[in-house]
Amino acid sequence: MNSSSSNKPPTPLEASEIHDDIYLQTSEKSPNLQQDKISLNNEKRPGKENKKPNLNKSFYEFTLEIKKFIKFIGPGYLIAVGYLDPGNWATDLSAGSQFGYALLFIILCSNFMAMLLQTLAIKLGVVTGLDLAQACRAFYPKYVNLFLYVLCELAIIACDLAEVIGSAIALNLLFKIPLPWGVAITAVDVFIILFIYKENDMKSARILESLVMMLVGVVGVCFVLELVYASPDSVDVLKGYIPSSGIFTNGEELYIAVSIVGATVMPHCIYLHSHLVKVRKLREENQGIEYQKRSGLMKRNEDSTKKFFKEIIGNTIKFSVLDSIVALTFALFVNSSILIVSAANFYYVDEPPIVANLFDAYNLLMRLGQAAAILFGIALLLAGQSSTLTATIAGQVVMEGFMGWKIRPWLRRLITRSFAIVPAMIIAILRGANGINDLLVASQVALSIQLPFAVVPLVWFTSRKKYMKVDVRELCKRELDDNEDVEMGDDNGKTQSITEMSHESQNSNPNDDEKYIMDFSNSYILSGIACVVSLIIISLDLYLVIDIARNAISGNS
Repeated sequence: MNSSSSNKPPTPLEASEIHDDIYLQTSEKSPNLQQDKISLNNEKRPGKENKKPNLNKSFYEFTLEIKKFIKFIGPGYLIAVGYLDPGNWATDLSAGSQFGYALLFIILCSNFMAMLLQTLAIKLGVVTGLDLAQACRAFYPKYVNLFLYVLCELAIIACDLAEVIGSAIALNLLFKIPLPWGVAITAVDVFIILFIYKENDMKSARILESLVMMLVGVVGVCFVLELVYASPDSVDVLKGYIPSSGIFTNGEELYIAVSIVGATVMPHCIYLHSHLVKVRKLREENQGIEYQKRSGLMKRNEDSTKKFFKEIIGNTIKFSVLDSIVALTFALFVNSSILIVSAANFYYVDEPPIVANLFDAYNLLMRLGQAAAILFGIALLLAGQSSTLTATIAGQVVMEGFMGWKIRPWLRRLITRSFAIVPAMIIAILRGANGINDLLVASQVALSIQLPFAVVPLVWFTSRKKYMKVDVRELCKRELDDNEDVEMGDDNGKTQSITEMSHESQNSNPNDDEKYIMDFSNSYILSGIACVVSLIIISLDLYLVIDIARNAISGNS
């Protein structure tokens, strides 16, 4: 690119394609954009203003925000399905059938924890350009990185195991397919991912996100109909979202509450979300850099450039977090619905039945009507299949992020799935339905144990400026052509090229470099809340491990 082309103003079509919210503020009749006063928020576009003289400004800005948000929809739903896996179903059914609506409060708290952790994962991916696994490899010693990798792989295998089991159970309930065959059929989705998903490719990511959103949408419809069949008392349901003393005084209720937290907050979703947002980060930054080169903004002082990129990164975080919150709110609805349906049908009845597993729930719902049972089975199948897509991709992300292994994508996915299918197949053949259910419970315990080893590094990285800072010079330099350099001015009118500033920064005073640095680390309040959440998760997991060990010892004695 030569200098004349870099100074040429963009056409209206190019402007709309590069950055809607910035280009709507430029003039399509301006002879020289470098002479214009560029404002990221306040300037109008005269060419468009004349066409919409009566359009309310606030409404118009709102529609622009919606349009920008739509570009970020997708990753949140890939993460949300991880919170709908069959392990959640098992704990929610148990909670509703044993304690009514009382543990809805725990589901609500678990979702708030999940929203916070996914927000931190988004920040890490957007600001550093690294997912959590890559950050661990970059900043931790090798032995720590290897330890975290092994734990994470075990957790993903456990998660994939739960989803394979749930899908196999659903196939058995709906079509009477034997459990071993059902386990084998679940391997098909590996080939779906193989043909659809490609790393760092926006088109393939959109296709996969649309597929998952369609699946979880059907799950949501199924549970709306299940709630209609159950006809729960709305007042009692709302009371369930208020904490009760029984959660902390009843040992069995506390155990189920801990299980809900362990089954709801999924460690592999943290790794995956920090990876998925990188595609959109690159898209937004590249569009911003392209706009800077076309408009000559790079030749302004560092404050203008810093403000420009800070808004791009801030908007990427904002809309990605909003996408996550909306998707996890949907997950909250589904998990709450499972517990409500279970409580209404199995607890608030004259003779409460024993609901030991998903098979019992299906058979008991059959008494209400075949439609209710079939809807339950369809929702279980789709939830299992959609969540297993994300677990398989997470396995790929973790392997490459922690270890940097470059093997064929289809082979990585096949290895990840094989670790889940083989034990599920063996248990299904040897022990049948009871063994499959025990394996499902064990998988949730494994996920709970691994969770702190994902949460603590995430909170650590996002709370420190050392990791959560962005150098404007690096962003500007990244897309420069080999024969092109860009000058940036300071407040005194002195100009200096990006390359010169980069070389000087290696020997300069760190305080002088601060004017080029943007800090996106957590605030003290957010860091404090994140630390409290981490301590709660660690405490609950320790309680769960101790309780399991105590029961194992008493059972053997």
